[in-house]
Amino acid sequence: MRGKLRKYRRRRDFGSTTEPHGDTRGDEGNSRPRFVVQKHDASTLHYDFRLEAEGVLKSWALPKGPSIDPRDKRLAIRTEDHPLDYADFEGVIPEGEYGAGTVLVWDSGSYGLRTDRDENAAQLLDRGRIDVWLEGHKLRGGYTLLRMSKRTEDQWLLVKMADEGADRRRKPLKKQPRSVRSGADLNTIAAHGGQQE
Repeated sequence: MRGKLRKYRRRRDFGSTTEPHGDTRGDEGNSRPRFVVQKHDASTLHYDFRLEAEGVLKSWALPKGPSIDPRDKRLAIRTEDHPLDYADFEGVIPEGEYGAGTVLVWDSGSYGLRTDRDENAAQLLDRGRIDVWLEGHKLRGGYTLLRMSKRTEDQWLLVKMADEGADRRRKPLKKQPRSVRSGADLNTIAAHGGQQE
């Protein structure tokens, strides 16, 4: 796991940021891996989509956030692996630090793989396509992450499957902006420097 977090740690000064260093190991007894979507008001507002696999959080930046409409194909830019304890991180990343800005846990829950093969999440990601079933507070149902091409390893698409979790009318990004962890919005977290009362 240490090697998987090398890029993450190299980009951060842990004397300045309150982001987790990544020393905490995951719950080995947990039968269902976790997912998290973090709302991140950095140089531009975006969402970070993370799936637990291989002892880390595999991560993508979603410029427009996730959708629950199967017609939407959302660009997902692969970023460095994050430590498992990042799934609970809310706070303010200081100016001058990588990703400076305010972060909240917009959604979280567990996920399962949708595959007929005996493959794990890491193998599916290596192949360039993973189908998952999310059991979150705001996002539920099937999603596909699809790498756009082998030449652009970091560019993927996140697409909602047409199932009972799909809804073209409900707009959770606008209508449910608060954290599922603290109930706070970005302004509240920013005003308190990440420290909730």
